[in-house]
Amino acid sequence: MRRLRWVPLGVLLLGVAEFFALVGVANLVGVPAAVIGVIALSVLGGLLLRREGLKGWRKLRAATNAGGPAGDGVLLSVAGLLAALLLLIPGYLTGLLGLLILIPPLRKLVRDRLRGATERRVSSNVAGDLFGPRKVRVTTTKHPPKSPTSEDVIEGEIVD
Repeated sequence: MRRLRWVPLGVLLLGVAEFFALVGVANLVGVPAAVIGVIALSVLGGLLLRREGLKGWRKLRAATNAGGPAGDGVLLSVAGLLAALLLLIPGYLTGLLGLLILIPPLRKLVRDRLRGATERRVSSNVAGDLFGPRKVRVTTTKHPPKSPTSEDVIEGEIVD
């Protein structure tokens, strides 16, 4: 909850930055074109919000019906929804960030970040149900037995 105390300040700073970005764009292209640009970005965000929401719902239903994990396909749609929400917020900075998230490599990066955040917050069983089995790299080293019941030690790292 400590992080949430900075949200109002962040929103205020974002609003000020958006205002100055709008003034800068208005100086470059004129006030009517700047306002039309903000409106166009918001309309694009609204259309994208509907499309990505429906696409995510279809992917979730298809994965559920197939009995497989739905995580990565749904998280790509969540990244698209995030981009749509950023576009929907009136302003050039949030619009630019939303447009950047629509670029496939950046969208996959956002998906991977969302997956990592989800895996940290849910149990490993739930994460396995959402995303399927995790890929791990395993190396084995043999240690001299200290007792007759000792087993090999397996050292590994999780690789995404």
